[in-house]
Amino acid sequence: MSTALDAIITDLAAEQSALARVLDSLSAGDWDVPTHAPGWSVRDQVSHLAFFNEAAARAITDPEGFAAEVREFMQAGADAEARYLARGRGMAPGGVLGWWRTASSALIAAARTLDPDVRVPWFGPAMSPASFITARLMETWSHGLDVVDVVDADRPDTDRLRHVAFLGVRTRAYSYAARGMEQPAAPVRVELTSPSGEKWILGDAGAADVIRGTATDFCRVVTQRRHMADTDLEIHGPAAEEWMAIAQAFAGPPGQGRRPGEFVEEKSV
Repeated sequence: MSTALDAIITDLAAEQSALARVLDSLSAGDWDVPTHAPGWSVRDQVSHLAFFNEAAARAITDPEGFAAEVREFMQAGADAEARYLARGRGMAPGGVLGWWRTASSALIAAARTLDPDVRVPWFGPAMSPASFITARLMETWSHGLDVVDVVDADRPDTDRLRHVAFLGVRTRAYSYAARGMEQPAAPVRVELTSPSGEKWILGDAGAADVIRGTATDFCRVVTQRRHMADTDLEIHGPAAEEWMAIAQAFAGPPGQGRRPGEFVEEKSV
C-alpha cells in the first residue's frame, strides 16, 4: 500500500473516532433533534453515514455485487434515500449507533486491502482509492458537523481538514458542472490557516482571484455547511466570489446549502 493512501485511511479512522466520542455522549432525546438539513434529524445524519459506509466497504470487497446494488439504487430514485432513513428511524438510538460503528469499522478494514492503482466503483464514476477514502472522510466530518451544530457536544477541528480543503479545491469544476454552468477560465488561489496554525496554499499560486481565511471556514463553505456570509473568509475577485456561492465538494445534484444569517451568532463569537 502506498504511504499516502495509508495516511488518508488513518485519518479517516481518526475522524470516525472523533465522531464516535460525540455520538457516545448523546442522550436518547438528542437523536431526534432536527439538524440544519431540512427534514433530517441527528439519527438521519448518522443513518446516512452508516448506509454509505456499508456501501463503500462493499464497493471495495465485492465490486461486481456492488454494481448491481447501484443499478437498483438508481432505479429506486427518491425511494432509495427514504429506505435507509426509514431503517434508521425504526431503530432505537443504540441500534443506529451500532449500525454506524459496524459499517465504519468494515470500511476501514476494507480500505486497508485497497490496491492504490485500482479504481473503486461508486454511484458516479469510479474513483482512485485516495479520492474514494478522502470523500468518505469529508462525509464523516461534514455530517458529523451537522450533529455537533445542534447538540451539546464538542468536536474540535484538526489538521485532518487538509483533506476536505484539498477536495473542495479539486471539485471547483464539478460545482459548475452540477449546475450546468461553465467554469470561468480565471484561476483561484486559496490561502488557508489550519487549526494548528499552518499555512496552506491551494489552487493556482499566481492567481489574482484569492480566497483567504481559516480552513475551518473554507471547509464549511465548500461542504455547504455554512453560507459564505456567515464566515470570515476574505473573497477577492469575481471568479472566487462566484465559486464560493456555488461550491460543492460532495457528489450529487446541487445542494440546498445554508441560508445567510443562519449562523450569524457564531461568526460574531
